[in-house]
Amino acid sequence: MKQSLQLGLGQQLTMTPQLQQAIRLLQLSTLELRHEIQEALESNLMLEQASETEDDADTDAETEHGEGSDSATASDTNETGSDESVTDQLASQLDVDANWDEVYDGATPYSQPDHDDERSLFENQSAGGQSLQDYLHWQIGLTGLSERDQIIAETIVEAVGDDGYLTSDLEALRATFPAEWKLDTDDVEAVLRRVQHLDPVGVAAREPREALLIQLHELPSSTPYRETAERLIDRYLELLANRQYAQLKRRLRIDQDELAATVGLIQTLDPHPGSQISDERASYVIPDVFVRRGQDGGWYVDINDHAHPRLRVNSYYASLVRRGDTSADNTMMRQHLQEARWFIKSLQSRNETLLRVAECIVERQRGFLEHGEEAMQPLVLREIAEAIEMHESTISRITTQKYMHTPRGTFEFKYFFSSHVQTVDGGECAATAIRARIRRLVAAEDPARPLSDNRLTELLRDEGINVARRTVAKYREAMAIASSTERKRLA
Repeated sequence: MKQSLQLGLGQQLTMTPQLQQAIRLLQLSTLELRHEIQEALESNLMLEQASETEDDADTDAETEHGEGSDSATASDTNETGSDESVTDQLASQLDVDANWDEVYDGATPYSQPDHDDERSLFENQSAGGQSLQDYLHWQIGLTGLSERDQIIAETIVEAVGDDGYLTSDLEALRATFPAEWKLDTDDVEAVLRRVQHLDPVGVAAREPREALLIQLHELPSSTPYRETAERLIDRYLELLANRQYAQLKRRLRIDQDELAATVGLIQTLDPHPGSQISDERASYVIPDVFVRRGQDGGWYVDINDHAHPRLRVNSYYASLVRRGDTSADNTMMRQHLQEARWFIKSLQSRNETLLRVAECIVERQRGFLEHGEEAMQPLVLREIAEAIEMHESTISRITTQKYMHTPRGTFEFKYFFSSHVQTVDGGECAATAIRARIRRLVAAEDPARPLSDNRLTELLRDEGINVARRTVAKYREAMAIASSTERKRLA
């Protein structure tokens, strides 16, 4: 093969470390940003936290004074351009269609698991809830079982799933114990009954019927309709699940009122006892922006200044930088000064972009703020991107894990974006508004004659929304609303 040289033209995006930092900060959530700022304060001697009582203008003046006290600082500034050129360069580069995965892999020190030995004793953190197995093990230690039965009970608990049901049959559990114990299935069954009466009652049941009967037997014998409920659960639970009330009345030989009271008693039981105990850690949302209504009737957006600490350059350390000094200490301070300046600029750019996006969303969703979900307007990322002249990928990242506090509640930015459906008059209706209408119609329906998907489609068409039945079914299922057959209740 003959080798040759060829010339070609091409374009390639070069992402500077400053741009990478700006992009990474742009998509961090508020909690992750707080941790990032704390790490920057600990690693960069030029950065310090500004007092909340200080005015931004005073902070800027103090910073400029510190940098201007030595000619070397001006030289360092000239190496990267003036403050205005830095801001312009950062803003112009943020709207590029870059591969964000190459810049930010989504892993931050904040998202890494905590370690007990690294947690501050005075840190206000909510510990994760106790798991179902841990809760049951704790109770077993208080039951006074023999050593052998306690081991059997703990083995049973380990075979309990998150929903509270036993995931292994008794024969398989019996085979795990030493042969010299000479256990039979009845021995394991006896310990299982002890476990099933721990809290929550009905845990380690093998099926819903068993879990419900165990809970029902725990009620006082004088409980009205308890005996009827036992017969219904034991023999006719499938009929109840299918809402076949006529057959239930005939087979149980009871009237409508008695059946309603019996079903009401059963509904107080929990078919999934394990769901009462969860080890999930509670998550907290910190609003990034606040939306308020002014006295003139307009809607205004403010950045949450308390979401993260304000930073500034330490004027004293900045004044120690000497021009022409190539010592290791001076080089280190110059590097920290430059990194501090870029970090502050990146934070400012993030807040400015966040504010512009929030203002644009509020402008287009004014109807929602004034009238609720049914007035939500169709909105896609492209509309916001075109309005503020930034790339759609940037808008996608700035609206992820960012929250807006409004008079109607706190919502993620992405909540305000939804597809649209054509209306009868040729207009558009947001999918969020359609879901809100479906919820309203279902809430007002007759429990004895719930609205089918076909009927919901007709009612929406009467309101001017031309939507297909399968779309109504999809929205209904997305909102965890049961079908009309499952929603049917006794009159």
